[in-house]
Amino acid sequence: MKLSRMTAYVSSIFLAAAFALTGAGMANAATQAAGTDYVALGDSYSSGVGTGTYDSSSGSCKRSPKAYPSLWAASHAPASFAFIACSGATTDDVKANQLAPLTSSTDLVSITIGGNDAGFSDVMTTCVLYSQSTCINRINQARTYADTVLPGKLDSVYDAIRAKAPNAHVVVIGYPHFYKIGGSCFGGLSDTSRAAINGAADELNTVTAKRAADHGYTFASVVPPFTNHEICSSNSWLNSLVWTNIGESYHPTAAGQSGAYLPTFTNAA
Repeated sequence: MKLSRMTAYVSSIFLAAAFALTGAGMANAATQAAGTDYVALGDSYSSGVGTGTYDSSSGSCKRSPKAYPSLWAASHAPASFAFIACSGATTDDVKANQLAPLTSSTDLVSITIGGNDAGFSDVMTTCVLYSQSTCINRINQARTYADTVLPGKLDSVYDAIRAKAPNAHVVVIGYPHFYKIGGSCFGGLSDTSRAAINGAADELNTVTAKRAADHGYTFASVVPPFTNHEICSSNSWLNSLVWTNIGESYHPTAAGQSGAYLPTFTNAA
């Protein structure tokens, strides 16, 4: 009985210490975020296309309050927040149109980029409208571009970010697998085409991760949190083909932004 009481007493001390440390850590994280100057760059996966809700002032860039940059800013209250990501952006667009808010005071930058350079929108259009062989051929073209041309494009935009924001922690976030192979979809693309599309996403992520690492940036993959939430899963966090609004197709839903992109960025920020 005495041993049990002593064990409980000691355990309570350890628990109290753990809670104190956890509370201090949370307070410290909040304090750090409150002093953060955050700039969100990139393409439609960062602007929030697919969530269905957009800031009208952002026009064709379709920036959403349900996109991960907005959600992170809302929960962390940074000192400043510049949301510049834009639907359809390429690496050249980022350099030409998105870098103005970056300064030597910028602490945190997020970006998704490269998918439009590699032509993934055209890949999906080709695969939906044409034969499997035509689809695979277009995917292979995109993979070749990702291997041979995209690295230089990424180097250029990453160098430009570093030149403008030399002190920033830069988080480069990847793209999800689009399809759950052998899932609940009936008709549409073949599983061969779906697997090839996933493979191309992997290729793009691998190239992006290597270029990010070589620039001292943090690469964060969203493939794990999207697993079992791909198209053809029972609880997809990605829009499939949306005939009434083609631009929403193959983009994360609001659940994909909050359930996958937000925690991925939060853990890496």
